[in-house]
Amino acid sequence: MSVQGRIGRAGGGRVKRALGVQAALEWAFRIEKAQLELPPPKDVTEEGFGFGLEYVLLQRAALGCKIDGGQHKIGGYTHEDAEVIAATVAGMPDSLGGKRMAIRVAELARAGLTPDWMPGAVPRCVPVEVKRNQHGERAKTLVVGTERVLTRGKWRTVEVLACPVTFSPHPQQIASARRGYEDWWRALGWVREGLAAGGMLREIEVTGAMPKVRPWALHRHSIQPSA
Repeated sequence: MSVQGRIGRAGGGRVKRALGVQAALEWAFRIEKAQLELPPPKDVTEEGFGFGLEYVLLQRAALGCKIDGGQHKIGGYTHEDAEVIAATVAGMPDSLGGKRMAIRVAELARAGLTPDWMPGAVPRCVPVEVKRNQHGERAKTLVVGTERVLTRGKWRTVEVLACPVTFSPHPQQIASARRGYEDWWRALGWVREGLAAGGMLREIEVTGAMPKVRPWALHRHSIQPSA
């Protein structure tokens, strides 16, 4: 779901704009250019690195202070709601992939992309190597043994050839891509729940809308021939 334009910066009486979590992430990272402020490693003291944005946001919320924007986007203002969203993503728990997943969520949102779950991918048996010449192409074969055969009354030794094959794309490659999509989907669910529970967004409201949980299952069903 693409996000166009900006959210207005009117007063507190304005009706909030409803966005699904993926659209809200794309608005924050792609339109508002929010930056991901990842917390320092657990074995590093806060004194040397300062507090992360998530900590600052939580402290300001507790004190009832307004969040200042504009420190990240060059030549413009970063909407405070976008910074809240970025801070939430930065707090991704280790159980969902931690910093690595936070970066992935932010990068995909900034590019306006959904993880590639390899739509329509079906493992096919293909030669490992193909030879090409002026006569066309053919699978490369290997000598795997010899056999004695009787030809025209004489015994001859002939080579036994075999064509090495593989599956492309490999089933493990497809499974890995789809696990990655499911991990991303769970991460978005966590962000959505965190934003709803935090109640810190001023001008947008994150709805319950989520990307399809397993789009390949729906895709497979849609291409099955009718009876």
